[in-house]
Parts: sequence; C-alpha cells; structure tokens
Amino acid sequence: MADYLTGVLVGFARTLRNAGVQAIGERVEAMIAAVDALDVTRPEDAYWAGRLTLCGEPDDLPIYDAAFAAYFGGRMPVRPPAPVPARRRAAALFAQRSEGGEAGADPQKDLNVAASAAEVLRRRDVAALSAAERDEVRRLVALLAPSTAVRPGRRWRPARGGGVDPPRTVRRMLRHLGEPTRLARRDHRPKPRRLVLLLDVSGSMAPYADALLRFGHAAVRRRPTLTEAFTLGTRLTRVTRALRHRDPDGAIRGAGEAIPDWHGGTRLAESLKAFLDRWGQRGTARGAVVVLCSDGWERGDPAQLAAQMARLSRLAHRVVWVNPHRGKPGYEPLVAGMAAALPYLDDFVAGHSLAALEELVRVISKP
Repeated sequence: MADYLTGVLVGFARTLRNAGVQAIGERVEAMIAAVDALDVTRPEDAYWAGRLTLCGEPDDLPIYDAAFAAYFGGRMPVRPPAPVPARRRAAALFAQRSEGGEAGADPQKDLNVAASAAEVLRRRDVAALSAAERDEVRRLVALLAPSTAVRPGRRWRPARGGGVDPPRTVRRMLRHLGEPTRLARRDHRPKPRRLVLLLDVSGSMAPYADALLRFGHAAVRRRPTLTEAFTLGTRLTRVTRALRHRDPDGAIRGAGEAIPDWHGGTRLAESLKAFLDRWGQRGTARGAVVVLCSDGWERGDPAQLAAQMARLSRLAHRVVWVNPHRGKPGYEPLVAGMAAALPYLDDFVAGHSLAALEELVRVISKP
C-alpha cells in the first residue's frame, strides 16, 4: 500500500480516537490490512473496511459515519432502502454526481483529493479559513472528546489485587463458621479529574474565540458534571450552562448572549482573581486540570497576573496554557502577560488549528 494512503488512514483513525472511538493500534493495523486486501480504488471498500475493524460497539457506528463523512466527503452519507444488497448500498452511499457529469467517475481520485484536503484543512490556521472551510472545521471540532485522566478516588471497590478488605473478609469467614478463607481484596475506585476551561474572548482573540468555545462545548457535552467553562475579558463569565445545549450552534448563541464583554478588552489578572476567589479556592480548581486559552495580552500589571497564576498552580493538578500564536513560525512568548505566566505552566501548546486542538485533547488526557 502506498505510504501516502497509509498516512491518510492513520489520520482518520486519529480523528476517531479524538471523537471517543477506541481505534487502538491493533484495529488500525487490521483496517490497513483490510483496505490493502480490497480494491483501494473503491471508496466504499475503505468505508466498510474501517467500519468493520475500528468500531467495537454499536454506539461507535454513528460517530464513525459522521467522522468518515467529515474526513473524506464533507457530508453525512445517506442510506438507501434496506432491500438493496450490502455492496450496492455501500456504493450508493459514496457515489458522487458532479454537475453535468457522471456519478463516481473516478472514485480513487475523489478519495485522494478529499483525504488530502481534509489533512491540509486540519493544519490550517482557523483565522485564515473561508466560510465553507470554517463550517467543515466546526463539524470536526464537534467530534472531539476532551476528557481528563482518572485518579484514585476515596471510595473502595472489590478487586483481585490491592490491600486486604477487612469487612468483606470477616463476613466471608462468618459464612464459613469462623474458618479462615480466601482474603478479600479492595482498591480505590478511579475517578476522573475535573476539567476547567478559561477562554479569552477579548478583541485580540476574536479570530479564535468561536473555535475555542466549540471546543469547550465538546468538553462540556462529554462530561457535563466534571467540566466547567468560563470566559475571560474585562470580567469573568460562567458559560457552562449555555454550553450544555445539545446543538453546537445553539450553545454558541447562548454563550454569546451570556458574555457581556465579547471582543472587548483584556484584564486577565482581574478575571483570574475573580475566578480563584469565587470558584477556584472553593473547590472548582482543586486537583483539576485547568486549561487557559489566551494570547497573553494583558492591559494590567503583569506582576498581578504572575501572582494569580502562582495561586492557580498551587490549587490545580496541572495548568495548560493554549496560545493560538504558539504554532506560528518564529513565535516567542515575549508579551508581558505571557512571560509572566510561563513559569507556572505545566504545558504550553498551540490552539490555532484543528490539529492543534486534537493535540490539546491528548495533553489534557495525560495521566
């Protein structure tokens, strides 16, 4: 199989993993082997090869269909009536009719062009996208599934290994008239860490605010009770409730109505202090993964921002700063606010493209 086609399929599997499908390495290898054994000039063969190897449960199927359509075709496939045979149904799903042309004239060319365009689009700066490309990126961002790693909780659960569980061991002995039996074991029940998103919606972040809010919507929808989202500008605004809306566009509209300082000034130190005083110090940031999305422009005193970042770093388990300019060639964190916050960060990543947001998902999920 050509190396470029393997890269395309691996990129598609990466998109599925970010959407929540367990497309692990063994499944990816099985998909590549299946596509290699089939006719790679037929897009329907790639569809069914991936569907039969990458999906492990029924809940994965709608996610797979949406991801395949967004990655290769840009639209959801429409299923034909049930009596149509399976292979004819797959062909009908991906037959494309150009204006004034024939349907499916060159499927291999269509697949290569669509996959190449999707791969290029993943790495394009969202600030430079056209309206159609921006809609495509929005669909792909909605497929992301940001979630934090688990930590040992306080509650216990039965386990094969771990420490001895005295209550269960004694109860087991009483059932055998006091005779010693096999020791019962227990371990701490794992619990996901809280995820806190602090999104800068000031004027300097205007080209990226929509994509970052949609990322926040994907995170809140993933774990509504363990994710909090706030916007930073001239004041602090909690938008968690608005982002719980099922429809991404409706969620963004609701968040926009709740944000009074959209595309305004930047007072990161004051907004961060308001978050820590009202929310973070009382438990929201304790042991959480805090993601702060901003370009670092600060109208106030950078020393105050450094003091608030020091407070945040003492409370949070990890502090991740997302700067859209981080991924641009020649960038250096010379802005006063960014330079003041840098010593207190655990991760400093980019956020200017879909690929950067996918990398952010992996950074957040690190144990």
